[in-house]
Amino acid sequence: MPNHFHFLLKQPEGEGISKFMSNLQNSFAKYFNLRNNRSGSLFQNMFKAKRVENEEQLIHISRYIHLNPVSSFLIEINQLPEYPWTSLPCYLGRDFAGVISPDLILGVFGLAKKYQQFIFDQADYQRKLQQIKHLLIKHP
Repeated sequence: MPNHFHFLLKQPEGEGISKFMSNLQNSFAKYFNLRNNRSGSLFQNMFKAKRVENEEQLIHISRYIHLNPVSSFLIEINQLPEYPWTSLPCYLGRDFAGVISPDLILGVFGLAKKYQQFIFDQADYQRKLQQIKHLLIKHP
């Protein structure tokens, strides 16, 4: 995404994700600032985290993340399996040198093709939600 990113992470120990995200953001900011001869913070806010409570949430969050470039109209759904700025190609059988572990998600579906169908089936619906989400009333 041009202005944000998503990770779906499993936290094996307390504060693991917070440490990881802090290190990632600090390292990237240092790299970017050095490369572009600038200083200061790069990210507007701290990261947001949501706890995944069950398998159903897990697979729907995974689908939401993978559909994000489609629902934001950056690409069309048929481009998604080859889109280089997503982990979906790894879920569909390409290797990412051990950085991504799709086993937990794919274990629910059995086959990569079934997971791809699960994602593709909701592409239009997620695009529509993206277009109207500003109309939703948020509870405090």
